[in-house]
Amino acid sequence: MFELGLEGKVAIITGGSDGLGRATALRLAYEGCHVVICARRKDHLESVAEKIIDETNAKVIPIQADVSKAPDIKKLVSDTHKIFGGIDILINNAGQSAAAGLEDVSDQTWQADIDLKVMAAVRACRLVVPIMRERGGGSIVNATIIGGKTPPAKALPTTVTRAAGINLTKSLAHEYAVSNIRVNTICIGLLKSEQWVRRCDEKDINLFYEKLATPVPLGRVGEAEEYADLATFLVSDRATYITGAAINIDGGLSAST
Repeated sequence: MFELGLEGKVAIITGGSDGLGRATALRLAYEGCHVVICARRKDHLESVAEKIIDETNAKVIPIQADVSKAPDIKKLVSDTHKIFGGIDILINNAGQSAAAGLEDVSDQTWQADIDLKVMAAVRACRLVVPIMRERGGGSIVNATIIGGKTPPAKALPTTVTRAAGINLTKSLAHEYAVSNIRVNTICIGLLKSEQWVRRCDEKDINLFYEKLATPVPLGRVGEAEEYADLATFLVSDRATYITGAAINIDGGLSAST
């Protein structure tokens, strides 16, 4: 069995209380990471942290934060640094899909999506990079979507902001390779998440996922744990020669690699 080299590493996961972020927090905790999860709902966030601690016996710290707000991100990074003395991993996972046609998206909606998905990642990266540099390196994973590569019609503003996330990933990977800071993005296709549960128009969520999976070559919707496994691998010692990559996790759905 290969060791991932994650024991004692300090990880921040934004949007860590549900779905893909929660699954990743659990996976990293099992690998021995000290995990900080953030989300907006304080009670729910603290409850999730307690459950992960009970299951893994890891150090898991919940910090309430709205990552679309600069002061919240600053406090998140500062508090993590104070608690653990450093940061090795950042997973920019927060964000929800917003999809409409050009004429139906207001300036306010555009700005809110930019703040949540682009500026949140920019600000978090800008704050953690100096800390990672002092520690001799680190790893950043930005969650984006396959639509950031091949956007369909009426998928604004998400496809634009996620395309910016892919571009940001490649840019930072080039800039900070010299500091041994790796930056990759996971381009998400159809994966089970709380967002789909909220949108479900079926009494049976499994039936909903079966219908949703119709265009997927592998014939199913992916599991949150599969995303968590990929994110964990990318931040581990087994992936030290991977940076600037935009990896699809979509069951073969995207026409772009």
